Amino acid sequence: MLEHKKIAIIGLGYVGLPLAVEFGKARSTLGFDINASRIDELRAGKDNTLEVSEEDLAGASQLAFSCDTDDLDNCKIFIVTVPTPIDDVNRPDLTPIIKASETVAKSLKVGDIVIYESTVFPGCTEEVCVPILERVSGLVFNQDFFCGYSPERVNPGDKVNTLTKITKITSGSTPAIAEEIDALYKSIITAGTFPASSIKVAEAAKVIENTQRDLNIALTNELSVIFGRLGIDTIDVLEAAGSKWNFLPFRPGLVGGHCIGVDPYYLTHKAEQVGYHPQVILAGRKINDGMAEYMVKKVIQKMLVNGIDVTKSTVGVLGITFKENCPDVRNSKITDVVSELKNWGVNVVVTDPWANPIEVERTYGITLGKVDSKHQVDSLIVAVGHDEFRDLDTEALRSLCRGSAPVLADVKSLYDRSALREQGFSVFRL
Repeated sequence: MLEHKKIAIIGLGYVGLPLAVEFGKARSTLGFDINASRIDELRAGKDNTLEVSEEDLAGASQLAFSCDTDDLDNCKIFIVTVPTPIDDVNRPDLTPIIKASETVAKSLKVGDIVIYESTVFPGCTEEVCVPILERVSGLVFNQDFFCGYSPERVNPGDKVNTLTKITKITSGSTPAIAEEIDALYKSIITAGTFPASSIKVAEAAKVIENTQRDLNIALTNELSVIFGRLGIDTIDVLEAAGSKWNFLPFRPGLVGGHCIGVDPYYLTHKAEQVGYHPQVILAGRKINDGMAEYMVKKVIQKMLVNGIDVTKSTVGVLGITFKENCPDVRNSKITDVVSELKNWGVNVVVTDPWANPIEVERTYGITLGKVDSKHQVDSLIVAVGHDEFRDLDTEALRSLCRGSAPVLADVKSLYDRSALREQGFSVFRL
C-alpha cells in the first residue's frame, strides 16, 4: 500500500533534490519547485548545486519535475524541504515554510500525509504549519490528514556521508502514521532510522545538533582570541591538547552556512517564547558572529606594522562559499570579512572557483574577480579550504602578492607557517 502512494518533494535544493532522486529510483515521485529555471535545469539532467551527479539523475527513472501546482493534486505524501532562514535581526523567517504549507494544502486530500524536513523550533509543525494546512484545505488534522517530521541531516559537498548513509530520525502525528513514515524512509535509508517519540522531540533533536557544534566552535574561537593575546598559536595548543583520547577536535573559524549559524536562533526564539532567556547559546552565537571583525582587525594591524598603506591597498580574499569544495554561498560569513575590510578603506578582490558569480552578485552584491600573478594584491586572506587553494605551494601564494612584506591570513590553517615566512609573509591564523 505504501509503495503505491505518489510522493511530492517540495523544494529541490541541497536537501530536496537528493531525497527526490533516491525516492525516484524506486517509486513514482514528483520533484516540485517554484523556480522554473531550476526545473528546466533538472529536466536537462543538470544540478548546479553539484549534490547529485548526472548519472544519479538519469537513474531516477520514476522521478518527474514540475513547477505547476496542479501536478501536486495526484500526490498522497508531501515532503517539505524548503529553507528556514533567519532575518536581519536573527529571528526565524518562516515565510518559505508557510508558503510551502499553503501550496500543499491546496492539493491536500483525505488520507494524505505531510512530512516536514526543514529545520524548525520545537512545536513549529503542529503550532504553525498544521493550522495553515487545516485552514486552506478545510480538512481536519489527524482525522482527514496527518503530519510527520523527519529532519534533514545532509552535509553539502560531502560525498562520503550522503543521504542514505546517515541515520534518519522519523516521527508522525499518530502511532500508526509514525510507523508508516518510518517505513517510508527505511525503504531508501541504508543506515536505518531512529523513530522519535513525538514530532516535537524530532524537531528538538535536529535543532540541538547544530547548536552543540556551534557552541564547541565558539569555545575554540574564544580560546583563539585569548591565545592571540598571550602570543601563542591556537592550533599548536589544540594539537597538543588533542593528544588526549577524549579531547574534541574542534577548530576555530568563521561559522556560516544554512545550519550551524542559523539553527541556534530557532531554539533561542522558542525558549524566549516560553519565558526563558538562553545565556550559553546566545553567548556562543555572539562570539562566532564577531570573528570576522576580530580577524580583519588582526590583519589590518599586521599590514600597518609592515608599512602597508591600508587605504591604498588591495586585499585578495580566496573563497566565498561557506565551506570547502562546495558551491553553497548561503549565509557565508566571508561577506562579513569583505564588509569589514571595506570599512577600513581597503580595496577587496574576491575569487572562488566553486561559487556561481551570478549568485554571488545577486545575493551579496559582490563581483568576483581575479587574483593571480598578473592581478597581484598587497595581502591575502585564504578564507575557504577548497582543494584548489589547499594545493597551492608557498611560492605560488607569494606570486599572488606584490610588495616586500605581504600579510597572509590562513583562516583554515592550510599551510606551513615556517615556509610562508620564508617567502616573506607575515602570517596570521585563528
